[in-house]
Amino acid sequence: MSHPSPTPPPEFDENGYDRPSKTQLKKDAHDLQALGEALVALPEARIEALAGSVSEGLLDAVWQYRKTRTHEGKRRQMQYIGKLMRRDDVAPIREAVEAMQLGHAKDSLALHEAERWRAELVASDDALTRWTADHPGGDVQQLRSLIRAARKDAAAQPEQRNGRAYRELFQFIKAQELGDG
Repeated sequence: MSHPSPTPPPEFDENGYDRPSKTQLKKDAHDLQALGEALVALPEARIEALAGSVSEGLLDAVWQYRKTRTHEGKRRQMQYIGKLMRRDDVAPIREAVEAMQLGHAKDSLALHEAERWRAELVASDDALTRWTADHPGGDVQQLRSLIRAARKDAAAQPEQRNGRAYRELFQFIKAQELGDG
C-alpha cells in the first residue's frame, strides 16, 4: 500500500507569509502599467515585431488602444492591456522597450558628441588635427571649408549671422560620426 506523497510545504517570505504582500502586488501592477504605457508608445514596426513573442489578444488590445480617442476609453483599454500582460510573458515586451530606450540614448549621445566636436573645431585649429586622427579618410578639405565659414559667421555681428555654416558643420560632423560608428 503506497502512501500519497505529502504536499510540499508552502514557501514563506521573511515575514512568514506564503504569498506576495499587498504592497508587492501593487508594485508589480504599477510596473506592468508602466511597461504597458511604454508598449503602446513603441513605433508600429516594433510592435509588429513582437507578433510571435506575445499573445494575439495583447497585440489586438494595443492596436485598439491606439485607435481609442477618449481619455476614459484609453484608461480602460490600458487596464485591459495590463490584465492581459499579467497572463503573458512580458520579457519580450521589456526587451523591445529597453532596446528602443537604448537606441534613443545612443542617438542623444551621438548628437552631444557632434556638438562637442563642432565647438572644438570652431574654437581651435588643434581640434582639426585630433579630428583627422580620429576620423581618417574623411574629406578634410570640405571640413576646413565648413570650419572657415562657421568661424566667419561667428565673427560677424549678431544681427548679420545666419547660422547656416554652423548647421552645415554640425551635419557634416554628425554624418562622419554615424558613418564611423
